[in-house]
Amino acid sequence: MQSTDFNTTLALVDSAARRAPASGLPRALEPLFDHLAGCQDAAEAVAVEERIWDLWMYHPHRLAARDLDLAATEIAAHFHDLAETRLARLLRAAPDYCEAWNKRASLYYLQERDLECLASLHRVLELEPRHFGALCGVAEILFAHDDLEGALFAFEAALRIHPHLEDARQRVDELRGIAAPH
Repeated sequence: MQSTDFNTTLALVDSAARRAPASGLPRALEPLFDHLAGCQDAAEAVAVEERIWDLWMYHPHRLAARDLDLAATEIAAHFHDLAETRLARLLRAAPDYCEAWNKRASLYYLQERDLECLASLHRVLELEPRHFGALCGVAEILFAHDDLEGALFAFEAALRIHPHLEDARQRVDELRGIAAPH
């Protein structure tokens, strides 16, 4: 079952460039991703990345956005049960709120609930195939489960979207070093 989940998510990663983001995501993301891919300067890329995160966090219903902010605060304060309950309620009310799925994946990752984390990341990538954070999350889970080839593939996918992800670049170099003949 585990490798099937991994394989299904890797197939989703592989199809990302051919899939459009969910229609509910802000249109302002399009030019930002174009800009991000072409940034020559790391500082400029950070500014564009911050704007992308702001738009991902946005929800047209203020209460949904507030709940996501509260869940993030609860996660940071290690109130995981409260955050999980809040996120479950939020996702029932707003099942296409991409960043709520991503926040739930982050919570599960911190709790080492890898398969649940992967399922949430899968949903993020269904909604937003350009979600470089979710791609890195998938890569980290694959790495933790010794799927080095899959982890490399997911990190490289994230870097195609956001070439200035320094942690992802370091992981790619590490994984290529592991795979290189000695």
